[in-house]
Amino acid sequence: MKWMFWTSAVAIAYTYLGYPGWLWLRCRWRPKPVRSAAYTPFVSIVMVVRNESAAIERKLRNLLNLSYPAQLCEIVVVSDGSSDGTGEIISGYADQVRIRLLTKPKSQGKTAGINDAVQVAKGEIVIFTDARQRIEPDAVRLLVEDFADSTIGCSSGELMLGDPEGDETQSRMGLYWKLEKKVREMESRCGSVVGATGAFYAVRRDLLVPILCGTILDDVFVPMNVVRQGHRVVFNSKARAWDLADQGLEREFSRKVRTLSGNYQLLQLAPWLLSRRNPILFRFASHKLMRLAVPFALVAMLVASLFLRGPIYRIALGGQLTLYALAAVSMTRMASGLLARVADAAFTFVVLNTAAGVACAKFVTGRKVAWGR
Repeated sequence: MKWMFWTSAVAIAYTYLGYPGWLWLRCRWRPKPVRSAAYTPFVSIVMVVRNESAAIERKLRNLLNLSYPAQLCEIVVVSDGSSDGTGEIISGYADQVRIRLLTKPKSQGKTAGINDAVQVAKGEIVIFTDARQRIEPDAVRLLVEDFADSTIGCSSGELMLGDPEGDETQSRMGLYWKLEKKVREMESRCGSVVGATGAFYAVRRDLLVPILCGTILDDVFVPMNVVRQGHRVVFNSKARAWDLADQGLEREFSRKVRTLSGNYQLLQLAPWLLSRRNPILFRFASHKLMRLAVPFALVAMLVASLFLRGPIYRIALGGQLTLYALAAVSMTRMASGLLARVADAAFTFVVLNTAAGVACAKFVTGRKVAWGR
């Protein structure tokens, strides 16, 4: 039981403290700054949508009002089997020569749409985005300036959760996302980020590889293939896109299950990620794979704590029970002030690890997670 307790404790501590601590030291010991500069190549903004009639017009207006030179930017939109008038709304912008619409009568999935869009894209830099998020006016220009550095193959923007007119949210998933971005920022400052922000990232067109059909995490598959070709993937916190802070617990949980399921899928689709052919294997394992193991470590640690005797094991058991109690308090929404913030952090931790457990179950049982709105 002792070995189970300590192995689990070390795994959890390394995932949330050890790896970020190593990155912090690496940034100071061996930083790799990005040599960004003024740079305005022709860019293609690619977006695959399905049944996004409620958001697509606002998104198109957002893209048309970006500060990037209009003559150096095209917008390629793929309507993937939309049946709610999305294609018709996009067609209404036919007078905008920058917008190109590819219509698919039947849905073939996001990855097929991306592959088709890339085939017709003319830009030296291809920027991927989604329908829901709002991109700040200067964000594309700031993102593209990273490519003035010839070592950069992919640059990821920053996704902000909250009100563009106000500030980023501090609660629940917003808190987790801020911590996640800190890790990505440190990875970028001393090398390459493991993946990109799917809502807003850019890649050199000549480094793009066809995405395998059905791939859930294109925003990891594409950047990792960029790294495989000897280029860096970086995180640009100045290039920002905004999304809703709270989309409901059920939707957020489903989204997280899908994302974590995508990590399992990647190991099947791209087994080279676990080999020496992956230049950032250590980072990939530390950032992605260890988080998949944490739910099982938590269960093992709890079980071991119940049977082991000694002050340290009693303290560990009390700490775990307190964590889950705080998560329950957060669900009641009755706490306020500091207690509410701590409870929200505990709730987010529990939800994310529950989602990881569900993702594992889906993977083991062969249940597929499809792309949706």
